[in-house]
Amino acid sequence: MLTDYELQALLLSLKIASVAVIFSLPVGILCAWLLARCQFVGKSFLDGLVHLPLVLPPVVIGYLLLLAMGRQGFVGKWLYEWFGLTFSFSWRGAALAVALVSFPLMVRSIRLALEGVDRKLEQAAQTLGAGPLKVFFTITLPLTLPGILTGTILAFARALGEFGATITFVSNIPGETQTIPLAMFSFIETPGAENEAARLCVIAIVIALMSLMVSEWLTRIARKRLEA
Repeated sequence: MLTDYELQALLLSLKIASVAVIFSLPVGILCAWLLARCQFVGKSFLDGLVHLPLVLPPVVIGYLLLLAMGRQGFVGKWLYEWFGLTFSFSWRGAALAVALVSFPLMVRSIRLALEGVDRKLEQAAQTLGAGPLKVFFTITLPLTLPGILTGTILAFARALGEFGATITFVSNIPGETQTIPLAMFSFIETPGAENEAARLCVIAIVIALMSLMVSEWLTRIARKRLEA
């Protein structure tokens, strides 16, 4: 049985990862579409910027977020003074941190799906009088759905496991920013808390496996519907 402390970390992890994925998905689809379909000055820079979190140490991402979005940061100070929003040392900041770290996985999956769409179908719809938006929402987006599902669930699983960026930007505050990885870190540093750390380790593995299995299952369903 999980203790209240462990259950709190689990629910907070699910909340933060869900918020991160929901708010980053529209941006991820837009970035994937720009990289897959458009030619413009600075495309290589955008591609590198999107994938930068894959190669940067998560602690560096957390530190940069602290400089930009902290209470005295050049963006965070403005948000706090005008809207009363605080990202540093709050669950909102944790959602922002894990969204940045998991964003490349989402964009990459959606981009590959977009590149696999038959452009002749889109051209046929345009020939019949459909506008760009109608073509996108009725042809491109449904055909890209398997990639969108895969990218979304992979990003969700990655967000659940983020540690470095989170602890650097929002610290390790129980009930506010302490996700499963941060709670495990606290248990590992606490003498006699090996059982609690082991339970959270098992939970993390189970959630990751379930996410991958659900991703595969939803992708197969989406592909079968498209083939039908």
